[in-house]
Amino acid sequence: MSPFRASPGFTATWEHFGFEVADGVATVTLNRPDKLNALTFEAYADLRDLLAELPHRGDAKVLVLRGEGRGFCSGGDVEEIIGELRGFTPAQLLEFTRMTGAVVKALRECPLPVIAAVNGIAAGAGSVLALASDFRLLAKTAAFAFLFTKVGLAGADMGSAYLLPRLVGLGRATELLILGDKVPAERAERIGLGTIVDDLPAATTALARRLADGPALAYSTTKVLLTREQDMDLGSAIELEAITQALLMKSADHAEFYNAWRSGVAPVWSGQ
Repeated sequence: MSPFRASPGFTATWEHFGFEVADGVATVTLNRPDKLNALTFEAYADLRDLLAELPHRGDAKVLVLRGEGRGFCSGGDVEEIIGELRGFTPAQLLEFTRMTGAVVKALRECPLPVIAAVNGIAAGAGSVLALASDFRLLAKTAAFAFLFTKVGLAGADMGSAYLLPRLVGLGRATELLILGDKVPAERAERIGLGTIVDDLPAATTALARRLADGPALAYSTTKVLLTREQDMDLGSAIELEAITQALLMKSADHAEFYNAWRSGVAPVWSGQ
């Protein structure tokens, strides 16, 4: 747990999705399977707030996002969000769109590696949640659909026009965001959107376990630098990496590696 805490404590329960932490692995389960885990206003807000708390809890080293049932996340609930938004003022609409974007920003800036276990459809906002994760493991039934234009909105939403071209290239991102067509798992893997696995729960558990048991400080620092260096020139990136590497050379984990290597044993990582 971070020693730098303000007066409020951590949230005890999250009402709008399942949440648990076990052996360093935090898991968020979107749990509206009857609606393919469509998001509500409250679910967005809870995700935003959880991601702000998670790095300070001290009991999680990796975050898994998963959906209950046959879908990952079908996006914003048509009745509970889209219908309600019709009556919002422009100021209220901007408050909402800023909140949804804050979830994606928090996913990218969270120092914990994030695994999206995509078991079925990831559409609209659900596709962007997966896009903002660090690892996307795909069941053979998984599919993406950046369908914002199909509801008359810009294909650029929640940071998708920033993130997707960096993952699949500008040409493919243009196609996916403008046309909004469904992308089955096979094509998603081919263009670099994710990795198909035979047993999604087992593969997710194995990757989460590897990340939680490994040199967590090295992993989190690598994620932070990958995020920050997206918009840097080469010289600035090299300097940032030089400073960071020099600091990590004084870390407990780096010392543990050297001592373990000298003793001919496997290192025991502390994440410090």
